[in-house]
Amino acid sequence: MSVDKNSRKSIGREILFNAKLNKGSAFTTEERKEYHLHGLVPSAICTQEIQLTRVLENLRRKTNDIERYNFLMALLGRNERLFYKVLIENIEELMPIVYTPTVGQACQEYGHIFRRTRGFFITPDDRGQIEEMLNNWPEKDVRLIVVTDGERILGLGDLGANGIGIPIGKLALYSACGGIPPHQCMPLILDVGTNNKELRDDPLYLGINRSRLKGEAYDSLVDEFVNAVQKVFPKVLIQFEDFLTPNAYKLLHRYQHSVACFNDDIQGTSAMALAGVLASCRITGVKFSDLRIMLLGAGSAATGIANLIQAALRNTGLSKEVARDRLWLVDQYGLIVADRDDLAPHNLPYARVTPQIGLNKSIEMARPHVLIGATGASGAFTEDVVRLMAEINKQPVIFALSNPTSKSECTAEQAYQWSDGQAIFASGSPFLPVVYGDNILDPGQGNNAYVFPGIGLGIIASDATRVSEEMFLDAAKVLSELVDETDLKSGTVFPPLSQMRHISIKIATAVAKRAYEQGFAKKPEPPSLQAMIEEIMYDPSY
Repeated sequence: MSVDKNSRKSIGREILFNAKLNKGSAFTTEERKEYHLHGLVPSAICTQEIQLTRVLENLRRKTNDIERYNFLMALLGRNERLFYKVLIENIEELMPIVYTPTVGQACQEYGHIFRRTRGFFITPDDRGQIEEMLNNWPEKDVRLIVVTDGERILGLGDLGANGIGIPIGKLALYSACGGIPPHQCMPLILDVGTNNKELRDDPLYLGINRSRLKGEAYDSLVDEFVNAVQKVFPKVLIQFEDFLTPNAYKLLHRYQHSVACFNDDIQGTSAMALAGVLASCRITGVKFSDLRIMLLGAGSAATGIANLIQAALRNTGLSKEVARDRLWLVDQYGLIVADRDDLAPHNLPYARVTPQIGLNKSIEMARPHVLIGATGASGAFTEDVVRLMAEINKQPVIFALSNPTSKSECTAEQAYQWSDGQAIFASGSPFLPVVYGDNILDPGQGNNAYVFPGIGLGIIASDATRVSEEMFLDAAKVLSELVDETDLKSGTVFPPLSQMRHISIKIATAVAKRAYEQGFAKKPEPPSLQAMIEEIMYDPSY
């Protein structure tokens, strides 16, 4: 097809306004001539490394994290490859900006900081036309959808359509840490209303202004979405994210045996926590099969952790009953016990036949080696709780996993101070190293980003049709083994975030191997799984 003179001259402008193609000042002399870019960009030809330096200089000049978040999102909308280059090479610095904790604030303020649309929005008014709508998405080879309905965003609660920030942030980490090409990723929100009155009274709120859809109407809308996705994007992996606990379990149980899907709050969190527990055993010297573990919280994250740890304990040779007896769940009302009439189905397996008691008494009774918080309740690990754990254990393992930082059950400094420097501590959001006496204690960040990029990469690489529990057990084992002696000596039970791409490759290889063993993989098995995985990973370099 011939292209007229005016159309050829418009190519340059189109390229500059296409984030996937734009290189800005890095276009070479030859490219500037070929794409009619002369005069449209400054005369200096910069390398991507120089551009990266300029980005970091501007980013670090910002006075607060939400401004840094907005700056990075603007960069993503302007020059996608440069955004990912900056993120990959500065992941420890920028992950807290692109994801937790800053993404929580970005979601809270979404309607006020909105600049351009990103992601896909489905409402109850779209019923009957979701398949047609999905065809509006500009990319046709979608392999990964992160979807939320915004009802339980981090520890912040119901944020309605503002929750779209979570899939956007999550998928940025899938591409940066897991190497999944951005064009294969689709952030999506089921905008089914919100019961957050403050949001609905905000004239800048961008979601539908009505109460949340519930019951059969909600279930049928999700059904239509899942079925439509299978038709439009037949190779897609669906990650359910930040759903309220009853819906999180309901949707997982409904689809996990027929669709390639998982729930990161239930399964990703559990694999990350299990990895941390396994690594902690190398510090304390306590055998994993001998551990007693208490979880504060009884929602999707806490019960997911309990379920996967129970499976791991059974793999050591323990019976189901003995493995389950090693796990104690406590919520805001106290120990999960059988005579309570407010327990959800996912809590019932952990209900004990004992009188109702609070957290401190539960610790005295169970004498746990490990205490894991997944409550969203800031300060839930009091000084009394931490000191009690330290009386029972020479090196108490304390994981305060709630996000964002403002919701952490305790800070790293509190855990170390109250345990006289003996705690092995990890948290969901990052804390700085703590000087205690002559030692520098490095708190681990128990971030799901250690796990979900590798899980997704392994599923996509093998074209797996299902995501199994064994894959999460494999991911946890691999992650725990990547913690080296230097990390352990500093008190951390997770490897450095700077190793994320390497970690994802190792986890993806194990997940793909499991997919082939279980018969879920559709792609012919290659001679080397790791080589295949490394070959398909996204590289944003020009």
